[in-house]
Amino acid sequence: MRPGMRMKRMLAWSALIGAALAAPCHAADSPKAGVWLDAASLTKRNVVLKLDDGASARVDVLGPRLFRIRHSKSGRWTESGLNRYGIFTSAFPDVAFERSEGDGALTIATKEARLAIARKDGALVLADANGRLLTRQEAPAYQTDGGYDIRFTLTKDERLYGLGDASRENIMRRGGAYELWVRNVKAYAPIPVVLSSGGWGFLMNTTWRNTIDIGKVDPDRIVCAAPRSDLDYYLFCGPDYRGLLDTYTSFGGRPALLPIWGYAFTYVCNENIDAFNMINEALAFRRERMPCDVIGLEPGWMSKNYDGSTAKDWHPQRFPIPKWSPKGPHTFLGALKRKGFKLSLWLCCDHDLGVFEEQRLAGQAPAATTGAKSAPTEGDPDDFEKDEHLNKPAVAQKKGEAKRAGPEVPEPWFEHLKRFVDQGVSAFKLDGAYQVIEHPKRAWGNGMTDEEMHNLYPVIYAKQMARGFEEHTGRRSMVYSAGGYAGVQQFVATWASDTGGGPKPLASMLNHGFSGHSNHSCDMDVFSIEGIHFGFLQTWAQQNNWAYWRQPWLLEDEQIAAFRTYGQLRYKLLPYLYSTAAEAALTGYPVMRAMPMVCPEDPAWDTALGQYMLGDFLLVSAFSKEVRLPKGPWIDYWSGKRIDGPATVPVQITAERGGALWVKGGAIIPTWPPCDHVEKGWSTEVGLTVYPSATSEFTLYEDDGESLAYRQGKFSKTRLVCEADGKTVRLTIGGRGGAFAGMPETRDFTATIHLPARPRCVTLDGANVTEWQWDDASSAATIRIPACGGPPRTLVCE
Repeated sequence: MRPGMRMKRMLAWSALIGAALAAPCHAADSPKAGVWLDAASLTKRNVVLKLDDGASARVDVLGPRLFRIRHSKSGRWTESGLNRYGIFTSAFPDVAFERSEGDGALTIATKEARLAIARKDGALVLADANGRLLTRQEAPAYQTDGGYDIRFTLTKDERLYGLGDASRENIMRRGGAYELWVRNVKAYAPIPVVLSSGGWGFLMNTTWRNTIDIGKVDPDRIVCAAPRSDLDYYLFCGPDYRGLLDTYTSFGGRPALLPIWGYAFTYVCNENIDAFNMINEALAFRRERMPCDVIGLEPGWMSKNYDGSTAKDWHPQRFPIPKWSPKGPHTFLGALKRKGFKLSLWLCCDHDLGVFEEQRLAGQAPAATTGAKSAPTEGDPDDFEKDEHLNKPAVAQKKGEAKRAGPEVPEPWFEHLKRFVDQGVSAFKLDGAYQVIEHPKRAWGNGMTDEEMHNLYPVIYAKQMARGFEEHTGRRSMVYSAGGYAGVQQFVATWASDTGGGPKPLASMLNHGFSGHSNHSCDMDVFSIEGIHFGFLQTWAQQNNWAYWRQPWLLEDEQIAAFRTYGQLRYKLLPYLYSTAAEAALTGYPVMRAMPMVCPEDPAWDTALGQYMLGDFLLVSAFSKEVRLPKGPWIDYWSGKRIDGPATVPVQITAERGGALWVKGGAIIPTWPPCDHVEKGWSTEVGLTVYPSATSEFTLYEDDGESLAYRQGKFSKTRLVCEADGKTVRLTIGGRGGAFAGMPETRDFTATIHLPARPRCVTLDGANVTEWQWDDASSAATIRIPACGGPPRTLVCE
């Protein structure tokens, strides 16, 4: 940078912070002493500023665009349960920054952001590297009992998003006030993160009951308040929503990558079903040619309904398992496995989960089998000498033998579930039940009151379930929960719980996407074609019978056909969805994307609550009479009709189609051949559905589909590029980067390229291709591209 330009920027920055920090401030009251002290030693990334009023402000420089801000009246630094229990990462790479003082403020400058704090009162400004003001935090006010009240200024046209499931009334949050408190039905998974159209965002680092008012009381300010929490928040910036989500999930946790079959289809049986009828329903899916991977059981699988203890067992009449041979191919779990199904179990939990977290922090090895039945060994189903039905007397407890642990020292929650996993259970559904219910009089074993533990509980529940399964099996977990809070996305999927499958759950999912959480779904409404359409075109898909008769083969004939068609479409799209889910797991950018996320320049998209992008190329309508298409070419997936956007078109609902499905021009959509279930994250046969327009690309992600090796980089990526230049279309399948166990040396691709006319010439790597098909009805050429995986292969249609 030229010296003159540097001086101009320094003067502009000086003027900016001088004006921004000179605003009126709130008076500070006495703060509440923190419960959890941050025992970590200060390092060069921790900048502490003594304020004129005797308080201290601390800035942790965590990244070029990421800061953690804390205030203290006592000089002691506290941490929230999200830090204490490892929900938020504490491992950050070193970041270079400069600090300077002037104009009554301390300035911290990284290569991508500038932060200035007023020594007078702790007011703060955030700007980008060029000195453009992003936001100003006014001087904090401390409430009498130790809470906080801080305010961020807003510009006239600024739009705000996020907050997870705090409200389902909108996507653009400005003008509303929101309570960040897990509540049954009303707010299953609120997340205190806010992203701004101005290129900045924040997360309030507290699990206490708190509120975020985004321009409701004061149209020009965000007001964040909590009556009993210390002031602690993360502040970050970025060039766009993708960048903001990347930074947020870098510390708040990347979305989990589910096993490949978790993105397929999950079916939950009627709560009164037994093993025999469950097997019959599994076989019905195969007979009806309806793809399905997971069969789920509701609480009726337990011997005691809604058993939240660690002593639960199979219902002896509904789900009998020979106690002398409790696992193996002879059980109903073995039968399901042979037919390509995974079994999921419903759970409720009122366990004191914080005790195990404290045990881990203290380095104590918990009693791994206390209160749980020992893991069964596989026995011979014909070993009648072990048949416990032969009225053998019960063995009395010996004197001095350890009894089941009492509530003072509860066993690790996942410990009692290991035997079910060993028997073949592959997934778990965490009902809202006790995890979203308040316990105002409960004294939690980690010393927290319910005001601090309530929001934290669903997150550590999710953590212990996911990590427990992974540590026990070495495989990815498929756990889906009704409840959640900040950080839940790294452990489990969620569903919209007992709120159906309509527009409100859709709003919840889109808000979750703006809050770093990608793996979400809802109960499919199978009695309407619109519900079937929406239910299958989500990040992950599931149907829940609960107490009703929603079996797809018992629907009206037209609905049966539609259910089958949509299910087959979903399985066809699995490599597209899985690749997009992998992108979310690496960057935080969600599979389902609200229209303001992909079209941020136009505020009118804020009201588009009945449509969304499913990945890069598919635009889905849901419960909407019309769909608005952004600028560019679009193709109706159902009819092949082409329209140039921007345009607003009506949605045609038929007996076969429950909504619009538009394909963005330039789309490259990988597909798999028809199947009734999936076992791995790759296929030897890959289809490519291509709609050429200018230059476009897509990255095909592949791995083994189930192990944790992807976290160590054991996966492959194949870059797919399509270039349209006049009448020439060039499709390049790049060389595969990366590797994983079981990866085939090559795969055969079949490209279906939609063209305006039949090509005169087709070549592959410069050689003429003579065997290919042309379909006049769809105006598409279908061409095989064999042995892909080594050097790039290029197909040209002219």
